[in-house]
Amino acid sequence: MRLGARILKTGLAVVLALYLANWLQFNPPTFAAIAAAFAIQPSLFRTLRTFSHQVQANLIGAIIGVLFVMTFGHAPFVVGVVVMLSIAIFIKLKLEPAIIPTAIVTVIIIMESPSDNFLEFAAQRFILVLIGILAAFLVNLAFIPPRYENKVYDKLSSTTDSLLEWLELVARREADSIALREDMKAQKNHLDKTNDLFNLFREERNYFRSKTFNQRRKVVVFRQMISTSEKAYRVLEMLEHRSEDFSNLPDRVKGRIEEQITSLTDYHRRIILRYNGKVSTNALEDYVNEIEEGQSTMTNLFVTLYEEEAFDLAQWHSFLPAISAIIEYQQELEHLDTLVENHQIHTTEDDANT
Repeated sequence: MRLGARILKTGLAVVLALYLANWLQFNPPTFAAIAAAFAIQPSLFRTLRTFSHQVQANLIGAIIGVLFVMTFGHAPFVVGVVVMLSIAIFIKLKLEPAIIPTAIVTVIIIMESPSDNFLEFAAQRFILVLIGILAAFLVNLAFIPPRYENKVYDKLSSTTDSLLEWLELVARREADSIALREDMKAQKNHLDKTNDLFNLFREERNYFRSKTFNQRRKVVVFRQMISTSEKAYRVLEMLEHRSEDFSNLPDRVKGRIEEQITSLTDYHRRIILRYNGKVSTNALEDYVNEIEEGQSTMTNLFVTLYEEEAFDLAQWHSFLPAISAIIEYQQELEHLDTLVENHQIHTTEDDANT
């Protein structure tokens, strides 16, 4: 079993919170540990962004909890009302959703303080929560940030490879439909996970003011890589949902669509290889022109079907979104090709100047 960075950070934050609470002689220290576990964040940027929100939310929750206990007591019904009211206030103030669990823990442990010397016990428990938040903040500051750049690229690379393989199989009408549907769900989840990792990577880049232009360009390139892979997924989805209509197309149209998809998947792989530095030059103009001519031929062949009386117009209209998705995929590839080429040129220039 592999321990991830966040698991390790959570454990360290809990340990630090317990030590701090014991050192400052606040009891029970477990409240600080619970707060630390909830307050840990996946990145340094989010740590800095949420720290002030955590303090605000916990202070608001503590004040509301104290006021309600002193007015209505601490019956379970009162605790529930305060929790709902606190959440509504946090949402109204547009505080970070990630801080809400910690603030709710604060409300509950404060309202469950003994009736005797209530204010003293409530203040002590509020301080324990702040100790936990501080411990999580310090661990996030001290811990080496994960290399989200590598995580984004690795996740996106494996997902893109699978999508391109399925696209080629579907274009040749060789894909197993059951296996395809199951794997499409997995690939959609992988794309969502890639987007989450990309957001973390972009946040880290935005935090470091000393970042280079090369790092900024990577953010742009990665965003387009994800967008292009999402278009590839869209083509796959369109073809899978319209597999029967695809099979009923005339052979000349099916053959042209298969050739175009094969050209686009090859183009996609070539761009990735260019980004990795495994291809020394950008795609040749003749190569790109051939793909553009293939798109024109595919589109013209499909449009001519509309004028054929023997062809079912309902099937034509049904398959039209798939043709549109293929064209959009090609447009995204061309944009990605331009971005990758610019990135490689500037990277070479940066290396020469260092």
